[in-house]
Amino acid sequence: MKFTLTNRRKWIVATGAALLLAATPSFALFGIGDIVFDPTSYASLVSQLTTLESQYNMLKNNIVHFSFKQQWQTTLHTLENVTVANMFGETAGMRIALNSNSPTASITAWKRATVPINSNATSYLQGQTLGSTRMSQLAMIETSDAISPDCLTAVGQYRGFRSENATANTSLLSQQFDSSDATNSEVQQLNLLNAAEAQKLSEMQSQGALHACLASQMTVANMERRDAAVEDLNTAVLVQQQRATNDTSAASESSTWRTYLP
Repeated sequence: MKFTLTNRRKWIVATGAALLLAATPSFALFGIGDIVFDPTSYASLVSQLTTLESQYNMLKNNIVHFSFKQQWQTTLHTLENVTVANMFGETAGMRIALNSNSPTASITAWKRATVPINSNATSYLQGQTLGSTRMSQLAMIETSDAISPDCLTAVGQYRGFRSENATANTSLLSQQFDSSDATNSEVQQLNLLNAAEAQKLSEMQSQGALHACLASQMTVANMERRDAAVEDLNTAVLVQQQRATNDTSAASESSTWRTYLP
């Protein structure tokens, strides 16, 4: 009986060793054959759980909102309406032009506030040549009369639109700094960002009209300064020509110089 048990024990050991040599990474636990532990599957499961945990944390962070946003809040400044004195009707339409979108009021206000050209100027200017001093002055006046009312309208538009947009700006600002769950999901916050960008674009376009107005006014101002500089230079040249043609020395003092331009 002892011999039989010993042989049997050797046979079991030999069989187990053979199974271990031919086994896959899966192996039984606690000698129970139907409970198998696979290290490869375990590692894959751990990797999947790690990925799921990472995704969960990301989603959790996306829905977490700030509870105190007011630390970034700034004040929206509004433009007050311009009040223009009008004692005798000299600025009629100016207040409307500066505070609202009214091209008609801008044209009326500009004509009332500026010196008109003499009605007899047409016949006088017909005898002038292009490039002369008077024609250059007329060109500057006409350019200014076209640009200035347009600038008044641009200013009025900006003020008017800013007042009209005040409600939308305030509403967006309130929702951006809302700390409740109603406006703090990821999609809602992205929508607020898009709305803010749209408002920024509108503001930039409105300011672009003002920048164009400033450039136009600078053009007219440069015309005036340029013409004044050319007029001064032409006068100096003419005086030099007159001095060369008409001797002003004491020896010729009996001759009267009647064509001198100071």
